[in-house]
Amino acid sequence: MRLSRYFLPVLKEDPKEAQIVSHRLMLRAGMIKQQSAGIYSWLPLGLRVLNRIQQIVHEEQQRAGHIPVLMPTIQSADLWRESGRYDDYGDEMLRITDRHKRDMLYGPTNEEVITDIFRAHVNSYKDLPLTLYQIQWKFRDEIRPRFGVMRGREFLMKDGYNFDLTKEDALHAYNRHLVSYLRTYERMGLRAIPMRADGGPIGGDYTHEFLVLAETGESQVFYDSQITDLTFGDREIDYDSVEQCQAVLEEFTSRYARTDETHDEALFNQVPEERRRSARGIEVGQIFYFGTKYSEPLGATVVGPDGARTPVHMGSHGIGVSRLLGAIIEASHDDKGIVWPEGVTPFHVGIVNLKQGDNSTDSACDAIYAELQARGLDPLYDDRDERAGAKFATMDLIGLPWRITVGPRGLAANKVELTSRRTGETEEMSPKDAIARLEQIYAPVLGLKAQDR
Repeated sequence: MRLSRYFLPVLKEDPKEAQIVSHRLMLRAGMIKQQSAGIYSWLPLGLRVLNRIQQIVHEEQQRAGHIPVLMPTIQSADLWRESGRYDDYGDEMLRITDRHKRDMLYGPTNEEVITDIFRAHVNSYKDLPLTLYQIQWKFRDEIRPRFGVMRGREFLMKDGYNFDLTKEDALHAYNRHLVSYLRTYERMGLRAIPMRADGGPIGGDYTHEFLVLAETGESQVFYDSQITDLTFGDREIDYDSVEQCQAVLEEFTSRYARTDETHDEALFNQVPEERRRSARGIEVGQIFYFGTKYSEPLGATVVGPDGARTPVHMGSHGIGVSRLLGAIIEASHDDKGIVWPEGVTPFHVGIVNLKQGDNSTDSACDAIYAELQARGLDPLYDDRDERAGAKFATMDLIGLPWRITVGPRGLAANKVELTSRRTGETEEMSPKDAIARLEQIYAPVLGLKAQDR
């Protein structure tokens, strides 16, 4: 993409309504525009990151054997009355009436709808286990929406639902989701800690929230500092293996880590004092096992091996897709702007032409731009007729991980500058070497194969 043809409405000043870093930088970088309280339009740059995050979520869900569906945003109140939650959910549910005076609602979650799909189409235990998931917009009428996409009313969420014959099978699904979530967050450059949590209106005794530590987090958290040293890395897991998934769960949940809702001071005091930590955290996902809470009232049963009908055991598993943008920025920024991890960056590299209109720099930038695209990378070429300082400020604000700077003096020696946004370090090298370096950096992220040149 050439910046002269792109829609990137950056702001020079901090918006007054923005209270936290992520909200301020998303507005300044032209990623979102507020339409009403807690409701945003996603502009091109923000949409690119949103799509990157969705792609990672899809890949990791399907790696774990989960199957994508798409359910409606508008749901019938009758289903919620059948489950007993219509009157219990509270004012966060946006209740509406259609032209035929039927009670409807804008879905805050989808346990009822997915259970209705299951009971209509699955009859035998031989069709289990089954996990269906979607990525879909939801609405919860927050009383005080704030902090931008971190606590909006409309939000994009991945919600998945497992159906299993027994509690043991369903707990394996729970563990499988925990493993897939660890992989998902690490691919986004995040350290998300699974913490014992409260089931809330969804219910369930088994539940963990995944929290990213940040000063602006809405949750008070208590944890053993050893847990921050754990990484999943590039290990391979057989998602069908009960033992392997259980081992990962024990590795990542055996140390104390709880939100304030489930904090146990006596247990916390058993952690060595030098390892006790209290901080703020941003919730970016949650997994639940809730047994037959929905399958029994909604009649989601299967014929078991003994020929008798039995309600299935269920769990639900969510990732806050749009909220993740705010969490990533809160965890990765500096005083100049955003610092995107390579896995979710809107563009892989920025190209800055220091002398727009000069034949040699224009030609070199065009050649670098074309070669990066040929190698599967997405460059953003700043070809505007602007001062170099303004171009650098824009690149720093929008936070692309890498920048190639092309100027006539360097080109005379067949050199360009390759700069890391995270460290600020700059190296001079030939355009060919800069392209090869970027291909090497992004190969693990994009699954690229090095091309001989």
